[in-house]
Parts: sequence; C-alpha cells; structure tokens
Amino acid sequence: MDVRLDGRAGVVTGASRGIGEAIAREILVAGAAGVVLTGRRPETLQPLVDDLEAEFGPRVVAEPGNVRDADHAAVAVATAVRTFGSCDLLVNNAGTNPSAGPLTAVDMDAVDATWDVNQRAPLVWARAAWHGWMAEHGGAIVSIGSVGGLAPGPMIGAYNVSKAALHHLTRQLALELAPRVRVNAIAAAVVRTRLSESLWAADPAGAAAAHPLGRLGEPIDVARAAVFLLSEHASWVSGVILPVDGGLSGAGGVLG
Repeated sequence: MDVRLDGRAGVVTGASRGIGEAIAREILVAGAAGVVLTGRRPETLQPLVDDLEAEFGPRVVAEPGNVRDADHAAVAVATAVRTFGSCDLLVNNAGTNPSAGPLTAVDMDAVDATWDVNQRAPLVWARAAWHGWMAEHGGAIVSIGSVGGLAPGPMIGAYNVSKAALHHLTRQLALELAPRVRVNAIAAAVVRTRLSESLWAADPAGAAAAHPLGRLGEPIDVARAAVFLLSEHASWVSGVILPVDGGLSGAGGVLG
C-alpha cells in the first residue's frame, strides 16, 4: 500500500525533535506539497528545516512560537496556505509532562501547564485550521495521545488525564467537523524520545519487555500511523483512537 499525500500541505506542532520530527519527515516522504513546522525555540527548529530542505527541497517552513498561543496557531495555518496553497493537514503533536507525582500532591501550576498544552492547545489549533482553511476545503487532523489516556497508571496522573481529555476532544471534533474534516488520534505507548526518558532510560530492557512485542516504540512507528490517518487510505476513518503501543493495550491488557 503506497500511502501518499501528494498535493497536500499542513502544520505539525512540536516538530523540532522526536515524534514530531519523524511525522514531518514522513509527510514529506509521502509527497506532500509542504509542511509548516512549529516549536518554541527557533534555534532547534531551524536546523531541522535546513536538514529537511536539503533532502526534500523547499517544502518546509519554520514558524516558531508557543503552542498555547491562538495567534501563533492562526499565523502557522496562514503560512501554510500562503506558502503551499492549502492547510489540509494538522498534526497536534506538541505535549508536555512536567507534573509527575500523585494527583493529591503534584504542583497545581504544573498540572495547569500540562492540561493547557496537552488538551487545550489541540483545540486551539483545530479551531485555527478550521477557520483558516478546513471549513471550506476539508482536511484531516491527527493528535498524538497516549495509552495513559486509555487507562490510569501511577505517577503521571495529570498527564494521563490530559490525554484522556484529548481522546474525547478527538471524538467530539470528529462529530462536529464531519463530513468535511476527519479527526483521529494515536494512543502511543513508551516511545524512545527525550520527553519519555523518565519511563525507559533507567532500564531500557525492562521497559521494552513490558510491551508484548518486546521493544520500545520508535518515532517512526507513530509517524507511519499518523501519515496513514492523514491519507485517503483512511478516508472512512474518523473519531478513532488508534493504539500504537507494542500490543500493550490489546495483547497486554494492563497499562498500569
């Protein structure tokens, strides 16, 4: 199955490294007309743009900013439309987890930040994409959720709650934006990224063994699923939370 995104363009949030970087790269591999990459720090975003331009040509633009900022979201969508002619694709990848600990003890400012980035910001970006292009022309949105949003687990409760909310936001938007826009999410397990280091770096072999398929996820695993959900191969798929988790939520059955 040759999954293609020819002629389409869009935005990936939190794209400077890890899963976001992998998704941006796979979108370009799939033939997209272009992609706008967002992230907080221009100094980390621009080197990736330079690298991708060397490989794929002038189909990449950096738009640094804070993912929580609605004006930034509107600018990024407008940049995609102005530069590449459309904003058919949106990937809500940016996420944070500064609030480890039980919910009864974790710092509430950290909880607010976690929920703001992980569940409110994807709505901000969906609204920007809808008003900036998709309401009239259609499109596809994919958000990066977590198996922690499917079932509770220890020590990252605020993060898990934020991802559960993101999953339900996905279903709600899928209902409200149909039939023009498809909205799906990916429930990822432990993927080998800097954000998730606290879950695997101390014992990579043990973390891998906790997954029925016997290994940690890699960013490319999530990226390929995201590109499928963005493509016409998923044209009758919306409101789905797709586990990409090494069998954890299916064959494993236990998430905590």
